[in-house]
Amino acid sequence: MEGRRRAPSHHIEGSLIEVVRGGIVESRHLVHVAVCDAAGRLAASCGAPEMEVFYRSAAKPFQALPLVEEGVVERLGLSRSELAVCCASHEGEPSHLEAARSILAKAGLDEGALRCGPDGPFSRPEAQAMVRRGEVPGPIHNNCSGKHAGMLALAVAMGWDPEGYHLPSHPVQRRMLAEVVRWSEVPEDGVGVAVDGCGVSCFSVPLKAMAASFARFASEASAPGSAPSRIVEAMVEEPFMVGGTGRACTEIMTRTGPKAFVKLGAEGVYGGGLPAQGLGFAIKVADGGRRAVEVALVEVLHALGVLDGDDLEALARWRRPEVKNTRGERVGEVRSAHGNGVPARLGDLLGPLPC
Repeated sequence: MEGRRRAPSHHIEGSLIEVVRGGIVESRHLVHVAVCDAAGRLAASCGAPEMEVFYRSAAKPFQALPLVEEGVVERLGLSRSELAVCCASHEGEPSHLEAARSILAKAGLDEGALRCGPDGPFSRPEAQAMVRRGEVPGPIHNNCSGKHAGMLALAVAMGWDPEGYHLPSHPVQRRMLAEVVRWSEVPEDGVGVAVDGCGVSCFSVPLKAMAASFARFASEASAPGSAPSRIVEAMVEEPFMVGGTGRACTEIMTRTGPKAFVKLGAEGVYGGGLPAQGLGFAIKVADGGRRAVEVALVEVLHALGVLDGDDLEALARWRRPEVKNTRGERVGEVRSAHGNGVPARLGDLLGPLPC
């Protein structure tokens, strides 16, 4: 399927995340944010909410939803942790690999069916341990192996040939596109389609449409027993399976519990929803910087009233991460340029976030 091109936005004002060394600003990351309600109304914004952005891995909660709606979870007996790993960009730690392998086994498949490509674990200790053991990374170690295992399980349960499940024309990828259309309410011919880093389709929509998709998902997740609620419950009750050791998403959902679910995407993307408030947000760092998007995520959740003072103190390593040299000495920090001025609650926002 050919990707669609949209004229680039020329509106570039946005919030700044600064990298400071010795009291001097060394680098700056431009950040765009959209906050929407389930009706698609823009509740708050920073920068260019109309800019086109790829979900990348932030789409995984939507991509896992058919496993619940089509009864695959019950038919194959998938556990909550296995459903959570289907939403994961995991560290490749033992519990992540075990869950992905278990999903494949329940679908009657093995690791040879995965088409996500071999990749080393994100977890540095696990990667080093593999080197010491003389092991070569395989597809199961790919941070997207849980998603791919879930897609294969969907194919088997629906009676679709699992071969080629990663290709745009396969029913699995057509279903993934349909979920993006459904939740973003962007027409199919308005959704950009390209190839993700793990080989399956990835999708782009305007940033505010991405935020609205998370708002709609969060709103439906507030209804106990609904399919979205089961996805969100898996994520917030098994946050380790969504990320892993030392990951911002895992630590944040461990603290927020059912108040918020969050999902990282490549190239400086984060999305998430607040079920009780029926709100969704989407963040895009213009230059794709991972170090900036996690700072922005904490600031946005603080502005939305999800994180309080104790939370901010506990999450300081993400809100103002230290810059260290090779001697382990603190030589600077990464921070929001407007961190001290961000309102504490969404209700304080009379217009855009102060950028």
